[in-house]
Amino acid sequence: MIRLTLGEIAEITGGRVVHAEPGLEVTGGVEYDSRKIGPGGLFVAFEGEKADGHEFAGTAVAAGAAAVLSTRDTGQPGVVVEEPLQALAALARVVVTRLDNLTVVGLTGSSGKTTTKDYIGQLLSRVGPTIAPAGSLNNELGFPYTVLQAGADTRFLVLEMGARGIGHIRYLTEIARPSIGAVLNVGAAHIGEFGSVEGTARAKGELVEALPDAGVAVLNADDPLVAGMAPRTRARVCLVGESDISELRASDVSVDAQGRASYTLHHDGRDVRVVLAVAGRHQVANTLAAAAVALSAGLPFDDLASALGEVGIVSGRRMDVFTRPDGATVIDDSYNANPSSTAAALQALAAMAGGRRTTAVLGYMAELGEHERSGHEEVGRLAAGLGVDRLIVVGAEAAPIATGAETAEGWTGEAVVVPDQAAATEILAGDLGRDDVVLVKGSRYRTWDVVDALRPEEVRP
Repeated sequence: MIRLTLGEIAEITGGRVVHAEPGLEVTGGVEYDSRKIGPGGLFVAFEGEKADGHEFAGTAVAAGAAAVLSTRDTGQPGVVVEEPLQALAALARVVVTRLDNLTVVGLTGSSGKTTTKDYIGQLLSRVGPTIAPAGSLNNELGFPYTVLQAGADTRFLVLEMGARGIGHIRYLTEIARPSIGAVLNVGAAHIGEFGSVEGTARAKGELVEALPDAGVAVLNADDPLVAGMAPRTRARVCLVGESDISELRASDVSVDAQGRASYTLHHDGRDVRVVLAVAGRHQVANTLAAAAVALSAGLPFDDLASALGEVGIVSGRRMDVFTRPDGATVIDDSYNANPSSTAAALQALAAMAGGRRTTAVLGYMAELGEHERSGHEEVGRLAAGLGVDRLIVVGAEAAPIATGAETAEGWTGEAVVVPDQAAATEILAGDLGRDDVVLVKGSRYRTWDVVDALRPEEVRP
């Protein structure tokens, strides 16, 4: 964060300085975890259901924090405010306005946001100092927290934007207005909140509406709902995809035995072959969006092929492929799941099989609303259609996945519903060998416990 005095912080947030002179400066970063605070930092105390950050204010100051932002007097130097989330948002707005050389990049989509954000961050770091932290920091807390990591030397700030309702992305763009925005796709994620994919598209399109006249809107030409956002922006539109209408286009896509895609990249009458090091055919779309952002930010086309070939997984539990000592291959995509992202992961599993036995450990997909049963059954039918040999479905709520597979015509595989992750792990522990490829996928209901039980110590994160 840029240097700010407590007096400035109080003025920006509408708070009051306590136990310190207004001239005391915060010179370090902002943190809401007292274990991560650094010298000169600002510790933000939140009251949570399981823990109250105010109780750790003294610990944070002892660890080097210059001050505490809190809703009550903790007895430590700091600023007392009414609402810490609003205070963080206010601070973030000011930081952005004071960084004259900063380019803000925003991206959203129903799936692939975090991975694509990671790719964009890696590409832009070749052009200048870039902030694109690992993980899904895309809500009312994570977004301003990310903004406040920017400093005087930051040239690019890459911000992931999530939404669970109309107006959520608009709110985030009012904290930090992007000049480059990318919309990846519109799918069934959070359809329970939005009611329909059209409602999801209305919400995601708030990003391109916020772009300035001189900005760039990167839109997926292969998704009609995304391509249809073009009239909603004043910015220049850059369509990307495999469609002939794409300004940045991929053709001749192939996938190797490890599930890694390669393609010919076309742009402005030029073409180059791109060979990716990450697994999953869906990475073609993700890397095209990242490439378009990087080109718009100044990365030369001549550098794109090598740069795209070097991007890798930064945020954990997203298409992280590893091989066990017994020869079995495991695909850890367990961070989150919706029908679209699960379909992409299943397609990667099938591509990597190469005649080996495939197992998909699939958990519940949340926030599908009235589409919950049909969404799970659709995933089961897809798994069957792709020839997945075995489905281990975790939890009764996810059981329709098994139903979908078992009712698929011609499927000769096996589906079993187990009560929890421990039961899934027990099945795999007793029947796993070098000719197995295992995918683990679910909606943040600790499906990753299965992966961790399978992961050798030497390849654990």
